Amino acid sequence: MNAPLVSVKGVEKRFPMPSHFLQLKKPVLHALRGVDMNIQRGEAFCVVGESGCGKTTLGRVIMGLLEPSAGEVHYEGTRIDTLGEGDRRPFRRKMQMIFQNPYASLNPRMNVAKTLAEPLKMLGDGMSAADISAKIDDVMAAVGASKEWLTRLPHEFSGGQRQRISIARALITDPDFIVADEPISALDVSIQAQVLNLLSKARQERNLTYFFITHDLSVVEHFGDRVAVMYLGSVVELSDVAEIFERPKHPYTRLLLSAIPRIGGQAFSAERAPGEIPTAVNPPAGCAFASRCPLAHDRCRVEMPVLRDAGGGAMAACHALD
Repeated sequence: MNAPLVSVKGVEKRFPMPSHFLQLKKPVLHALRGVDMNIQRGEAFCVVGESGCGKTTLGRVIMGLLEPSAGEVHYEGTRIDTLGEGDRRPFRRKMQMIFQNPYASLNPRMNVAKTLAEPLKMLGDGMSAADISAKIDDVMAAVGASKEWLTRLPHEFSGGQRQRISIARALITDPDFIVADEPISALDVSIQAQVLNLLSKARQERNLTYFFITHDLSVVEHFGDRVAVMYLGSVVELSDVAEIFERPKHPYTRLLLSAIPRIGGQAFSAERAPGEIPTAVNPPAGCAFASRCPLAHDRCRVEMPVLRDAGGGAMAACHALD
């Protein structure tokens, strides 16, 4: 396998929680706990899991919007999580992000032309006004937007149109890598397919690599190449999309698959053991899924499993594989 475009090694992220000044032990939220993954150039790498599992935090750490508490982030072999803003500038052009909420990610006081021109003025290395205008026209055509949009403000657009503008803003610097943070979850179902098709088309035409964050496995089935399943800040399974849908290895993955509605087909079944969902403020010492897992035994409650070969090209963090 070729060298990865993006590599994440042992990344942790901890957030201090509000506390009383008399508390001796300050509470800490463990958002990421030792995440390892490699993302290959040109692939759509998807990350799935329940709300609060750390998907968005991981994407923001990769982009440099959050600083990791531990671990390393590499881009094309260069460690970038320790770079200052000046040294990181060349990577800003190569790495862009599409945010979840198109209603909040656009500046309400800037029209579309100014919104798209701003990244080029910041990162374009002295591009002329004519070159910026030509680039804006090119990217607007790529996302199927009209030139008439350029003079309008964000509140004049629908959710789907705003997300097209957000995608255009991410494409304007000709990036190689895009973090897409649930880019369709805030949209109507009728619009979601259009946005997914637009992202797929941009990937083919521009040789893009996606880090695609979602909670919807049915989207992963049609869009992704590989998928990482996260639970309480850790990756519990990493596999090709086809393998994970045909032969899921981790009990939590089976639980997620059993929630997908199936019409006229055999749905996945997964046993659900009673138990409380642990909190990220005080995560358990062993496997975080042990309290909900029908296969859990004593070892699971004291020893945290690590990702290892589970067959079929998949990796899983589960003691039951033994």
